[in-house]
Amino acid sequence: MPLLVTSITNEESTTILPVPSVRTWQTHPDSWNRSSSDLIITLAARHKLPAVYPFRWWVTTGGLVSYGPDYVDQFRGAAGYVDRILKGAKPADLPVQAPTKYELVVNLKTAKALGLGVPPSIRLLVDEVIE
Repeated sequence: MPLLVTSITNEESTTILPVPSVRTWQTHPDSWNRSSSDLIITLAARHKLPAVYPFRWWVTTGGLVSYGPDYVDQFRGAAGYVDRILKGAKPADLPVQAPTKYELVVNLKTAKALGLGVPPSIRLLVDEVIE
């Protein structure tokens, strides 16, 4: 039975109450979720809960799907900022940039464990498939 979790410690993980109306899980990018990622992935698997995560590494460690900024692309952009600052630009004068490239990653092993298929139409959109 699915769960609704807003904050939890490892000690509390065995006392979470099921919430029957929850059928999917979306994890937000914050420090608590980052530090509790193993627990969150374990709970999602234990309760057969399809979950969407904000970063690729969640899927490489057992999560189902991630959709978020491509951090390699972000770091390339940061290098351009460093170059401009080293050439004398004032950081306050540089524009704020939002991510322009996002990546969709799917873990087929996790999908199979959850009893889910990944349709061909989705596979065409996926940037990376973890098998």
